[in-house]
Amino acid sequence: MSRRILLAWSGGKDAAWTLHHLRSRDHVEVVGLLTTLNGDFQRVAMHGIRRDVLRAQADAAGVPLLESVIPHGSDNVTYEAAFAASLGQARDRWPGIDTIAFGDLLLTDVREWREAMCARHGWSILTPLFGSDTTMLAREMLDGGLRTHLCCVDTQQLDARFAGCLFDTELLADLPAGTDPCGENGEFHTLVEDGPMFRRPLHLQRGDTVLRDGRFAFTDFRLADQTTVSS
Repeated sequence: MSRRILLAWSGGKDAAWTLHHLRSRDHVEVVGLLTTLNGDFQRVAMHGIRRDVLRAQADAAGVPLLESVIPHGSDNVTYEAAFAASLGQARDRWPGIDTIAFGDLLLTDVREWREAMCARHGWSILTPLFGSDTTMLAREMLDGGLRTHLCCVDTQQLDARFAGCLFDTELLADLPAGTDPCGENGEFHTLVEDGPMFRRPLHLQRGDTVLRDGRFAFTDFRLADQTTVSS
């Protein structure tokens, strides 16, 4: 019998590649994706991905989506309470489930924080990509057919001109020295539109790039058949 697990889903490449890796394992079944949303903006926290794009990703992956909604500017206490409530919903839906996977790559302190938080609510974590050589991992993603764009750039670490760019070999070659190829130090976040974890590609339209908090350059992507104005 397969071990049922949740996957923390940001809409970015690390979460998507974690799903791909988990699906290659015997006796493991990802039964749901869990995402934290900024309720005021209806977007994924930090990535800025629209809610309808997120839902289209889940549909393309063929996995149900659970949404943990928090107000803008929430502290860790509020975040954890909403996250715990979503874990409770998952357990109601899939009785006995007690494991959630994350796409963490290198940051031990972040992984330990997640592990401690989940343990408080009776859950364990998996981080199948943790410890990966991020240069090799980036190449593996591209060779494996992942297609993703930079949707958020921390301009204190990387020039804003990278916002909205396709994550490809040219971009990797153009990254300044010291930049992690997977953006693991927060240099950038991504939005996945196609890959081996999807049954079909998303069709996205690139919108404007805006600077928020005097630091983060967000590039808006909407579903191509949508005509709503960028928020």
